[in-house]
Amino acid sequence: MENTTRYERLRERLQNGDLDRRKFLGLLGAAGAAYGLQTPLAKYANAQTVSQVRFDGWGGIVSEAFRKFAFDPYTTKTGLTVVDGTFPGGDEYLALVRASQPGEYNIAHLSGVFDYARYHAFELTSELNLDNIPNMALVMPALTNAFAAVTSDSLSAVPYDYGSTGLAYNRKYISDEEMHEKGANILIDAAHKGKIGGWSDWRTRVWYGALQTGQDPNGATDMEAIWDAVRQHRDLALKYWASGAELMSLLAEEEIHVTEAWSGRVFALQEQGHDIGYYDPPQGFGWQECLFVIKGSPMGACEELLNFMLDPATSIAVAEGQNYPPALDPTKVDLGAKIPTLPAFDPTGTLSGLTFADPGYWNGNEAEWSETFSRVQRGY
Repeated sequence: MENTTRYERLRERLQNGDLDRRKFLGLLGAAGAAYGLQTPLAKYANAQTVSQVRFDGWGGIVSEAFRKFAFDPYTTKTGLTVVDGTFPGGDEYLALVRASQPGEYNIAHLSGVFDYARYHAFELTSELNLDNIPNMALVMPALTNAFAAVTSDSLSAVPYDYGSTGLAYNRKYISDEEMHEKGANILIDAAHKGKIGGWSDWRTRVWYGALQTGQDPNGATDMEAIWDAVRQHRDLALKYWASGAELMSLLAEEEIHVTEAWSGRVFALQEQGHDIGYYDPPQGFGWQECLFVIKGSPMGACEELLNFMLDPATSIAVAEGQNYPPALDPTKVDLGAKIPTLPAFDPTGTLSGLTFADPGYWNGNEAEWSETFSRVQRGY
């Protein structure tokens, strides 16, 4: 128990301001190295022959933040290795999980309640013992309740971060005034032909098509108008991007001047000195991400990792590294100086300013709309 006690002392010093986070993580690593595997989880792991947990996520700066601020310190503290992989894409990853053996995939950094509902529909949910995850008490109820609405008797995931898919634009070519005036319609503005980008994701294309045709993204009534808008965007765009790294490269190299974009990736570009603006249009695409434990995983080890990742010291460090606000309730936890400056951050903890996808509506239309977008993407 000695290293656990020392960990608590180090965390208290961090929270009191006596240590910065870099020093905290260094001392945490030293504590684990000095005392080896003398923690409750390590004993459990040895008894159950659990030596590693697999985690799959989004790659890039997000995975780097997880590795540096969560996985490596966790391994030092417990002796369990976290093997992290990168999604080939949300739909492709789900196909891999469905074709896998139980226990082959453990924790996934899923996006949106509609993903949670999809995995539940395919009977891939597990049942977390929340007594083993006491830091869940610090999470915003607005996030937890969204998952509880899908699986009322238990949870298979913990909320971890949130953000928005708004509009990113290069201020050398597009003013704040033009962006606020045109909003989502700037993506189908012929004046910017050849300098427009877009994510090759059917949900995002349909969502922005709804905004461009004046419809509710969670209840469109004229799908033909939406597909016409999607085709219009396709014809004006330089290309679709497929990853956060590609998005950042296209904006940084000025190959494109405007695109919808993930809020945290835009903040990273701003930190690098690029004059990229960010605007969430009315009914812009808000989302939350969760750490989902897949059926058949070693539950004790996964629950301990989730609790470690929800610890304020870890969660805040990861949030600052990946540039997305954490799921921690800002009315309960002091989130520091940087996080309140991130795009999409809500100081109230209610997230009332963001519009989230209705899982039943979007999952119910997935088969038809994903196939239609596939044809549109090919030029039909």
